[in-house]
Amino acid sequence: MNDVTNVATKYWHKLEDGRVQCDLCPRECHLKEGQRGLCFVRACENGEVVLTTYGRSSGFCVDPIEKKPLNHFLPGTPVFSFGTAGCNLSCKYCQNWDMSKSREMDILANQATPEQIAETAKKLGCRSVAYTYNDPVIFLEYAVDTAKACREHDIKSVAVTAGYISPGAREDFFAWMDAANVDLKGFTEDFYRKLTGGHLQPVLDTLKYLKHETDVWFEITNLLIPGHNDSEDDLKRMLDWIVTELGPDVPLHFSAFHPDYKMLDVPPTSPESLTKARELAMAHGLHYVYTGNVHDSKGGSTWCHSCGELLIERDWYVLGKWGLDEKGCCASCGEKIPGVFDPRPGDWGARRLPVAMPS
Repeated sequence: MNDVTNVATKYWHKLEDGRVQCDLCPRECHLKEGQRGLCFVRACENGEVVLTTYGRSSGFCVDPIEKKPLNHFLPGTPVFSFGTAGCNLSCKYCQNWDMSKSREMDILANQATPEQIAETAKKLGCRSVAYTYNDPVIFLEYAVDTAKACREHDIKSVAVTAGYISPGAREDFFAWMDAANVDLKGFTEDFYRKLTGGHLQPVLDTLKYLKHETDVWFEITNLLIPGHNDSEDDLKRMLDWIVTELGPDVPLHFSAFHPDYKMLDVPPTSPESLTKARELAMAHGLHYVYTGNVHDSKGGSTWCHSCGELLIERDWYVLGKWGLDEKGCCASCGEKIPGVFDPRPGDWGARRLPVAMPS
């Protein structure tokens, strides 16, 4: 039970100098025998790249789907959530750093096969499984196998990701996802390079791919960090790009930063800054813009962009008024609301249920 399970991967190739190159993400780590990539979970073993954390998790929990955050995907329903360890970005402000920056396999104390996850989610009444807490891109093989098992039980799959993935792996990964929240961390190359250790363009490519080449329902989160990615100029350029490349109906979540990891000297995001960003986004033509990580019922609720009627009232993760008809249209004016909706909302509320998987 204490052995980490290694499985073969296909996203790599041999180099002329004897090393191997991992092709999963734009980092393209060059590895000697026994070396691990920056993500720490993909390693060179016997001359090929293996995933070292298959079947191992840092924990399992049932959350509200709105916590991912997804506001237009099965509102009010429970989602079975889990992650592993490691990450392929190096965000200095990471708010899950104890998992994503972990170099200790002891954090992966929980084990479960894809079939066990699907069966447990079904038993607990979950409509979906979320690959979250750390980025599922780095445990792609485990996530995809779990998604395949979930489809056998009519359970949807949700990726909570930074979208930092290479084209070939991107197609294989999202082919099995039903929904995603993509973290668009900023809108300058300088921000990505200095604060995340990555690059902006691959994330934009992922977003365009999701919009134009898949049926995956996706929403975007932008964590507003005071003094780093919250200038009006940066926000305007990001909003112009979203409207032009993705359209006005993609939901955008502005989330509040709080000091963490290596950025303890930066103040938290004020509620006023989130509200200002939300208003700016709507003025730029986005129809569904939300605030997160703060108590803001107005900014957290869904409003009809056509007639202004309150469609889905949210107080944190608890739903109130429901203004959609059985076809997912505004009950007042008939406007079709983009998303994936049941005829009636779920009633999971704000509960968080840790789950102990069977041995």
